[in-house]
Amino acid sequence: MATDVIAPTAPPRRGSRRSAIHRTQNVGWLFIAPFLAIFAAFLIFPLIYAFGMSMFSSTLATGTKFVGLENYLKAFTDPLFIGGLGRVALYAIVMIPAQLLVALTAALVLDTLATYLSKTSRLLIFAPYAIPVVIGALMWSFLYSPRFGPAGTLFDLFGLPAPDFLSAGTIFFSLVNIVTWQWSGYYMIVIYAALRAIDPSVYEAARIDGANGWQIATRIKVPMISSSMVMVITFALIGTLQFFTEPTVLRSVASGALPADYTPNMYAFALAFSYSQFNYASTIAFSLAIVVFIGSFGFLFLTRRQSGLK
Repeated sequence: MATDVIAPTAPPRRGSRRSAIHRTQNVGWLFIAPFLAIFAAFLIFPLIYAFGMSMFSSTLATGTKFVGLENYLKAFTDPLFIGGLGRVALYAIVMIPAQLLVALTAALVLDTLATYLSKTSRLLIFAPYAIPVVIGALMWSFLYSPRFGPAGTLFDLFGLPAPDFLSAGTIFFSLVNIVTWQWSGYYMIVIYAALRAIDPSVYEAARIDGANGWQIATRIKVPMISSSMVMVITFALIGTLQFFTEPTVLRSVASGALPADYTPNMYAFALAFSYSQFNYASTIAFSLAIVVFIGSFGFLFLTRRQSGLK
């Protein structure tokens, strides 16, 4: 009985394989081309243009002339810019630990709950992050108002003077409260996700060894999510150094407690749109970017062991 002999297929040629890979890569570039075009048009090119502006000086007397790094030397000796950096640094020292403490505590508590209440609580804690920053700041400006806010109404019932949370002496803590309320839920989700990724057998082994809940939380959970904690602190550091929206919104109701140069971003905004000093405003913006980069890189370098970097 005759049998059909199947001839072996020849292996694909190297050139045809390369061409197939090349075509696949071209298709991939075609899909991401719209994003790259928008990214370049609205981020890369404006950054290049703004950096070019920062290298020039424009005045009515001398016109526009190239000054090189002179604007940057001026920026890093500008007392208004240095003062704004000092304020955001102080905010970072106070705000970041506050946000981290609230987020970590909430995540640890929710990680120990296995009921429907944990899902509801997780949603409620995260909800402030879903509110636009401008809307949240406007809402808190109403709550802080000594005339219309609930605190003022409550003090009026007892015939006591209402506290002014928007005065120069209290505005710092009022802004800390707003930002902590706004961002702690987001950081809680990041930490909670890292906690849920830990193998439960680690906790079981710790309980067998006699560890209680506090010891498991402080000696097992927190060390095992150190990389996520580093990421959260890095995000908080970058956001705090770029502090802008909340003080800008509250400035109109804070009765002089928030000057136009309160933060570096507010200073750059005022220079550009109040005094038409676009060149120097670009310099301030890039000078702040340099500070943010150095601060973030320095923190990541110091915590490279905890974050898993070498």
